[in-house]
Amino acid sequence: MDKVEVLSNYMPAGAAPIIARWIDYFKCDFKISRTRSTKYGDYRHPFKNEGHRISVNYNLNSYAFLITTVHEFAHLLTWNEHKRKAKPHGQEWKSNFKRMMKPFFDQDIFPPDVRHAIVNYLENPSASSCTDLNLFRVLNRYDKKPEGVVHVEILPINSLFSIKNNRVFKKGELVRKRFKCVEVKTGAVYLFNPLSEVTKIG
Repeated sequence: MDKVEVLSNYMPAGAAPIIARWIDYFKCDFKISRTRSTKYGDYRHPFKNEGHRISVNYNLNSYAFLITTVHEFAHLLTWNEHKRKAKPHGQEWKSNFKRMMKPFFDQDIFPPDVRHAIVNYLENPSASSCTDLNLFRVLNRYDKKPEGVVHVEILPINSLFSIKNNRVFKKGELVRKRFKCVEVKTGAVYLFNPLSEVTKIG
């Protein structure tokens, strides 16, 4: 199975040939990774005997997988052009991300709501990365979630929910950008990202 066929299993088929060409052109080691709760993708610049390395979580929906892939390739291109002189999500990266998104916009790869969210993200200098809440809120509409799994932000205050290891929490108020939640068993307080996926109780 060639690269285009493999990539088509994870992203919109029309995008796969472009990404396959980028992998070859930049001589990039591209890996489809296991789920990582702290990040969707990763870029590592050349070091010692290693070349460019990109990894993207396998379980993202096809649009999120493609956007994350372009996000990481924009880091690669920014490294080639500026090395350490550019900030990770500075103007140089934003410019490259916008340029590298253009082929997929030209092909109408994205549905209108996702395209609109990407455009808004690129115009927002305060957003530091592709974990921009508005963009990923839109992308999450295309996720296939098990029954009962919801985002913390949609639960009413004082609702009970559990996470993967069956720990139970009560949702509290929004503190800056995260929800203050109390673990029922221990009384310990934890901050949850609004888009954290949890299982509603009751």
